[in-house]
Amino acid sequence: MADTATYRAIWRWHFYAGLFVLPFILILSLSGSIYLFKPQIDRWEERNYRGLSLEGAVSADRQLEAAQTAYPQGSFHHYRMPEHAGDAAMIQLGLPGGALTDVFVSPQGQVLGTLDPIERIPNVIATFHGSLLLGDWGDRLVELAASWTIVMILSGLYLWWPRPFRAAGTFWPRLSLKGRALMKDLHRVTGFWIAGLVLVMLASGLPWAGTWGSVFKWARTELGLVEGPQDWKIGSGPEIVRHEPAGNWIAPAAHAHAGHDHGDMAAPTMPARQATKGDPLPLSSFVSKASEEEMAFPVLVLPPHAPQRFGPPTGDVWTIKSETQNRPLTQSATFDPIDGREVSRTDFADKHPIDRAINYGIAWHEGQLFGLANQIIGLMTAFALIGLSVLGVVMWLKRKPSGKLGAPTGSSVPHGPGLIIVVVLLGLLLPLFGLSLLAILALERVVGRFGKRRSKRVR
Repeated sequence: MADTATYRAIWRWHFYAGLFVLPFILILSLSGSIYLFKPQIDRWEERNYRGLSLEGAVSADRQLEAAQTAYPQGSFHHYRMPEHAGDAAMIQLGLPGGALTDVFVSPQGQVLGTLDPIERIPNVIATFHGSLLLGDWGDRLVELAASWTIVMILSGLYLWWPRPFRAAGTFWPRLSLKGRALMKDLHRVTGFWIAGLVLVMLASGLPWAGTWGSVFKWARTELGLVEGPQDWKIGSGPEIVRHEPAGNWIAPAAHAHAGHDHGDMAAPTMPARQATKGDPLPLSSFVSKASEEEMAFPVLVLPPHAPQRFGPPTGDVWTIKSETQNRPLTQSATFDPIDGREVSRTDFADKHPIDRAINYGIAWHEGQLFGLANQIIGLMTAFALIGLSVLGVVMWLKRKPSGKLGAPTGSSVPHGPGLIIVVVLLGLLLPLFGLSLLAILALERVVGRFGKRRSKRVR
């Protein structure tokens, strides 16, 4: 193995990057592993509202009425179609002050219980995973750690290449070795086999990051790369955003129970100009249409002017949409509220290629691109990365002299035009890495000069 200045400089960066990102790798890998199983966790949280009897089932209008009777001040945000026959419908209401509640109503029209979407386990895990519950500072810290993990993986691949080449110890570990030599083989080989998976996982998470995502959003919109709103969040906030109600949608009187004044119920409204065209169709008409669409679960039915997770509120139309995590299966359709005719339809193929690529990455990152196999691969990648990091620390502790850091000797300044170009490109593609790198080089220069002056004084 050639002991060149370039090799030792890269080894030095690999070492420092590893020390910095280790705690973040442990935290983010564990939290990400839990979030991979969001559909299963969601079903567990809703276990009391699934597999119910269909005997005496009522219409969606009656289910909405039951939810609004329980929460008279609630504004109707959306109706989530049951995943299977016999499951309760989930009706999301906006409450005074911007709070949300998911109301579960049985097929017979009885309110069974509620869940706060903000406090649901997957949403709490997602918020922790993205910002460590530290707000914008946490978001930037996670992005910085992700950027340096990318550098750690790339530098590790450079160090992995054998000099001279040999298959044993490169593509598979030499199990005949013992002690630190065996650990080094395991570290090198495991790092090689998971490098691609980890890089894809990290890169697919950058569109959510505050700095990287904001720069990309600016380029996406201001430079005219892509038209239309993006359908993923940026920064530290929860993916489920509290909304103020946009108006009052009134359930058609012909479909309401006698003895209830729906005029006092807050829910997104029919525009006045449409009232002159005729009576609006009830929720049940659009729930019936949604059942015919066969979209991927979860399927939401949203009234006119209802708030959405991404983009502006719905317009003067009813919207039926799939919000599946397997984003290539997402689609939506809108319908006229008076006569029920289809107004528009969009699906994944209608998105810009840039947005499609990012959504493929997000679906992979969340473990939902191809079901259970994707979840297992994500889980194995996360645990292999944890094992790789712990192994690296153990090797360092065995190697380092007592009372010293034990960092590889040599300069941290890149050598050669090729390496300098790579570092500059990484600094531009990963802004927080670039800024932190400049700060580290400046600090190292100051410390170096201080050390030289101190040694001269000692002499």
